[in-house]
Amino acid sequence: MSEAPHPAAEASTAAGANSTDEPAIDLTSLAKRVAADLGLAVQRVTAAVQLLAAGNTLPFIARYRKEATGTLDEAQLAAIAERKQYVEDLEARRKTILESIASQGKLTDELRATIEAAETKQELEDLYLPYKPKRQTRAEKARKRGLGPLAEGLLAGEIGDDLEEVAAAFVDAEKEVPDVAAALAGARDIVAETVAHDAEVRKGVRQRLWNAGEVSVEPGSEPDAEDGKFHDLHEYTQSVKELPGHRILAANRGERLKALKVQLVADTLAEANAVKNRIPVDYGTAGGRAVAEAVDDGFDRLLIPSVEAEVRVDLTEEAEAEAIEVFAENMRHLLLEPPLGQRAVLGIDPGYRTGCKVAAVGPQGEYLEDTVIYPTAPQNDLAGAAKEVLRLVAKYEIDTVAVGNGTASRETETFLREMASKAGKRLTVVMVSESGASVYSASEVGREEFPHLDLTVRGAISIARRLQDPLAELVKIDPKSIGVGQYQHDVNQRQLKAALDRTVESCVNAVGVDLNTASHKLLEYVSGISARLAKAIVAHRDKNGPFTNRAQLKKVTGLGPKAYEQCAGFLRIRDGEEPLDNTAVHPESYHVVAKMAEAKGVSVKQLVGNRSLVQSLKPQPFVDEAAGIGLPTVTDIIEELKRPGRDPRGEFKAFAFADVHELKDLDEGMILPGIVTNVTKFGAFVDVGVHQDGLVHVSQLADRFVEDPADEVNVGQKVQVKVLSVDIPRKRIGLAMKGVPQQ
Repeated sequence: MSEAPHPAAEASTAAGANSTDEPAIDLTSLAKRVAADLGLAVQRVTAAVQLLAAGNTLPFIARYRKEATGTLDEAQLAAIAERKQYVEDLEARRKTILESIASQGKLTDELRATIEAAETKQELEDLYLPYKPKRQTRAEKARKRGLGPLAEGLLAGEIGDDLEEVAAAFVDAEKEVPDVAAALAGARDIVAETVAHDAEVRKGVRQRLWNAGEVSVEPGSEPDAEDGKFHDLHEYTQSVKELPGHRILAANRGERLKALKVQLVADTLAEANAVKNRIPVDYGTAGGRAVAEAVDDGFDRLLIPSVEAEVRVDLTEEAEAEAIEVFAENMRHLLLEPPLGQRAVLGIDPGYRTGCKVAAVGPQGEYLEDTVIYPTAPQNDLAGAAKEVLRLVAKYEIDTVAVGNGTASRETETFLREMASKAGKRLTVVMVSESGASVYSASEVGREEFPHLDLTVRGAISIARRLQDPLAELVKIDPKSIGVGQYQHDVNQRQLKAALDRTVESCVNAVGVDLNTASHKLLEYVSGISARLAKAIVAHRDKNGPFTNRAQLKKVTGLGPKAYEQCAGFLRIRDGEEPLDNTAVHPESYHVVAKMAEAKGVSVKQLVGNRSLVQSLKPQPFVDEAAGIGLPTVTDIIEELKRPGRDPRGEFKAFAFADVHELKDLDEGMILPGIVTNVTKFGAFVDVGVHQDGLVHVSQLADRFVEDPADEVNVGQKVQVKVLSVDIPRKRIGLAMKGVPQQ
C-alpha cells in the first residue's frame, strides 16, 4: 500500500493546463457567470470549473473530489459543464462579432457597449445582423445603386409630399435606376431591411410569438406514410407556450414527409405600429406613406418569416433537449437493471421456421456451446427440443434460461416451462428484451468476440449475457438501437450521443468494472479510459494474464498518471493481492484505511467487510484537510468498507407474464403483470407479453395528477395494469395503472 497521498489540494494548480489558445474569458470570471446562471455557490462552481479544465471527468470529480466542490453530484456537475461550454462559446462568438464589425469601420463605443452587455447568443446575433456579411439582398443591391441616402431621408422624416421630386435626383440609368419608381422601390427595400434587422424590433416580435403565437397544423400534400401516425395532428392548433415537446417533434417529422403543413402564427400589428410610431415621419404625406408601406413589407416579407423560423428552431431545440433527457433517463434505468450475476445461462433466440438458436454461456459470460431446436411450428419437435435443452442444462449445470422477447418467444417460453415441469427440473425461464441484439450480432464488436460463430448464435449469446449483466452487454450496442427513446431519430444526433455516452459512463462508474473480465467496450466508459487505452488494457491482460493489483495498470502502454488517477477507483480486482482493489476506495486514500486498521489493531484485510468493526469507526480522527482528506471522503471510505464492492443495482428477481400470447387474447378489464419498456412525456409503454407494447397514458398512471410520467414509473419496472382497450387492426393497446394495486 505505497500509493501517493490524496492530491486534491493540488487540483487547482492544473487548471487550464490543457488549453492551447488564449481563452475568451478567464476561469474565475467564467465560474462566477456559471454560478450566477445556475444559482450555485461561486466557491463550489469555481472548484468544479478548475477541475474540469484540468481534464477530470464528471464521475471522478463527483466521487473523489467532494471536498473541493462541496459534494456537488454528477447532475450538478454536468449542468456546470454544459453552462461552462455555453459561456465559452458565447464569449468566443462575442469576440468574433466585435472583430468583424470593427473591420468594417462601424464599431462605435455605444455599439461595443451594447454587444458587450448582451447575455445570450440570440441577443448577439440580433445585434450583429445589420453588419453581418450577406448575400445580395434587394436592399444591398439598392445601396450599391446609391439609394441609401434616399432611404435615410425617409427614415429621418425629411421627405414629405415632395417625395417624387427628391427621388428624381437618384434616377441614374448607369446605376440601373431607370426611373422614379425604381428609386422609390429601392429606398423602400432599404427601409424594410433596416426595420427587419433592428435588434429591439426583432426582440419584440419574438416575444409576441412566444407569448401569443399559435402553432397550426393541417394535412400536407402527401399521404400519411406512417400508418396514420399523424392523424391526431390534422387540424391541430395549440399555443406556443403550451405546445408539448413530443407534438413539436411529431409535427416536424410530418412536415419533412410532407404529410403535414405546419405554421406559426401571431398578430404582430401592435409591434408594426410601435415601429411606425418610433419613426419621426408624417404618415399623411407621400413620404410617410412610403415609410409605412416599407415597414409593412419589412414585417411581412423579412421579419416575421425570419423570427418564425427562429422560434421554430428554439421550440425544436427545447423539444429535442426534453426528448434527449427522457431517452437518457430511460437508458439509465435499463442499464442499472439488477443482474442475475455469475451463473451459467442458456440463451435462446426464438423463431419458427428456422428454429430457436440456443447458446450455453458460462458464469463469466464465456461461450460454451450452441445448437438449434425446433419446438415451434411448423416442425413442433417438442421431444427433440426437450432432449437437447435438458442435455445442455445437465452438462453445464444451468438453472436459468433467457428467452428473447421477439418472434415465437411466448410459445418457446411455454414449451420450456412445461418441459421443466414434466422433467422435474427447477428451471427459471426469463423473458429478455432483444432490442439491438441483431445490431450487436452484425457489429464489429460481435465479430471481434466471436469471429467464427454465426450471427444468430451471437444473438443468443447476447440475450444470455443481458440477463447475467445488462450493463456489461448493453454497452456494446449503439444506444439508439435499444429503443427506449422518444423520436430518437429526429433529435440532434450529436447531442443525443453526448447525453447517452455521459449516461452510460455514469452508470458504468457507479457500478464499477471487473478489470479482469470486462470487454474493451465496457472499459471505454470507465473514467479516464479512451477506446485506445481500453484495447491496450485488454491486450496487456491477454499477454500477461489477469491483473493482481491496480498498480499494474501503470504498466499498460499509454496509460499515464492522469489516466490512472481517473480510472483506478472504478476498476475492481477480485481476489487480488490488495483487498482494497475490490472496493471503490481510491488508491490515493489507501493510507487512510491503513490508519483505520491500525487504530483497530487489525490488518486491512481483516477490516474490509467487517461490518461491526467498521461501524465502530468514527470519521473525524481520520480527517486531514491539508492533504485533501475531508469528512466526505472519510465517510465514503467507511461506508465502502462496510459493504466492499457492493453492486448498487439491487437484487435480481425473475418475472413471468400472464397466460396471454397475442392481441386477441386480451379482453377489456383484464389485470395483467407487465414490464415498463419505455417512458415518454405522454405516458409509459408496457409489455404484457403479446408482442405489442400497450400505452398507459399519463392520465392513467395514478389516482392523482401526474405531471411527469418519469416521477411515477421507470424503464424495467414491474407493474400491474388493467386493459382499457384493444385495437387489433391498428395494433394498439390502452392500459391503466390507476386504481390497480401495485405489488
